[in-house]
Amino acid sequence: MLILTTGGTIDKIYFDAKSEYEIGEPTITHIFQEVGATLPHEIISLMRKDSLEINDEDRALIRKNCVECQASQILITHGTDTMCETAAALQDIPGKTIVLTGALAPARFKITDAVFNVGTAIGAAQSKPPGVYIAMNGQIFEAGTVRKNREAGKFERI
Repeated sequence: MLILTTGGTIDKIYFDAKSEYEIGEPTITHIFQEVGATLPHEIISLMRKDSLEINDEDRALIRKNCVECQASQILITHGTDTMCETAAALQDIPGKTIVLTGALAPARFKITDAVFNVGTAIGAAQSKPPGVYIAMNGQIFEAGTVRKNREAGKFERI
């Protein structure tokens, strides 16, 4: 499995009570270590950006890595605000199961959805047919059928 990291809340580090942050090292390695995951994988850190800063050039880089890799199962950690847009940009890649996931609370927090979302995404990448999916809130959504409901703090079908 190939894991591409792009930043987002899952990798954020907060420094003070004013919620100032920066995107830190990818947390996926720590998540794998904490849960004792033994799945063979390769991690490529493509960028460290808040998803609101991800642009078409960044999406082209993500797409290029998905297309050119040998892996048929790809997990992408991504910020939640523009995850749906990135998923849409990957929809026509044939022969690969691509799952995007992230977190509404940083993985470094004591209470976070990051570990659960990553586990759900790994399961989806291994069991779903080729296509592009979003794994959030304990659900697997096909790209183009989901949106982030900011007010409710969850992803939902459209």
